[in-house]
Amino acid sequence: MAVLQFREAIREALTEEMQRDEKIILMGEEVAEYDGAYKVTQGMYKEFGGKRIIDTPISELGFAGIGVGAAMNGLRPIIEFMTFNFAVVGIDQIINNAAKLRHMSGGQISIPIVFRGPNASGGQLAATHSVAYETIYAHIPGLKVMYPSEPGDAKGMLKTAIRDNDPVIFLESEQMYGMKGEVPDGENLIPFGKGKIKREGSDVTIVAHGKMYHVAKQAAEQLAKDGVEAEIIDPRTIKPLDIEMIVESVKKTNRCVVVDETHPFCGFSAEVGFLIQREAFDYLDAPVQRVTIPDVPAPFAKNLLELWLPSPKQVIEAVKTVTYRN
Repeated sequence: MAVLQFREAIREALTEEMQRDEKIILMGEEVAEYDGAYKVTQGMYKEFGGKRIIDTPISELGFAGIGVGAAMNGLRPIIEFMTFNFAVVGIDQIINNAAKLRHMSGGQISIPIVFRGPNASGGQLAATHSVAYETIYAHIPGLKVMYPSEPGDAKGMLKTAIRDNDPVIFLESEQMYGMKGEVPDGENLIPFGKGKIKREGSDVTIVAHGKMYHVAKQAAEQLAKDGVEAEIIDPRTIKPLDIEMIVESVKKTNRCVVVDETHPFCGFSAEVGFLIQREAFDYLDAPVQRVTIPDVPAPFAKNLLELWLPSPKQVIEAVKTVTYRN
């Protein structure tokens, strides 16, 4: 089993799929001759050439639309946004065309396209470059949303996304690109809607995805020193959501904390909290708690940013609340 950086695992998925299917193309800003802003596509232009690895102008609306049109006409585009904050410029193509054309055509048109790139805060990038978009896209019928937290998951999930015949939003984090992890050898497709228990425990269920999985993991390690064993569930796919796995865990632990890098109102954690109370209300010994970013834009100042982002300390406090240890 190889140990790869997150960016290398994504590159392997892209490369293997493009070797497998000549209809797959990749488009985005600096993906070709510059080898990618985050070096995810390093070496791919040299291997596949300019007809399949395509540098675009700084025009997200334009190349998102070209990607949708290409998908309508038999290609399988992968559209890279340098950050999903820039994807807002092209969101009309994603929401009003990619997500809806199968429905509006009565199933006659399929849109096999993947929109991928960094999501949420990347550090001191200020308010307009620090938004987590998973719940915005998950709100839209016709879109699947995936958000891996580890290299092995990233490769298997991206291959699944590329092979799907409908549009997929595939979210990454620039802060995880250099992170290393084990990547299984051979074909290891991870299906939509299949979460994973990343840490087993008996006292509380912590649901966390993307970067927040690592925040939850740090909190769980500290909690274990205090005699609290947390079970961590990484949903991996935001939509469709593996709510069954979450509910089964809550039935065992009777408590739940959801850690989420979106804003609290109408966020991912709000939806998970509702689903738990609907499906497992009688098993809860405490109300579901959430750890999210506050309902304000991201600050630039480092000290304020550290307060704004969810932290292991906040997760520990939430766990203490549901376990009545405060």
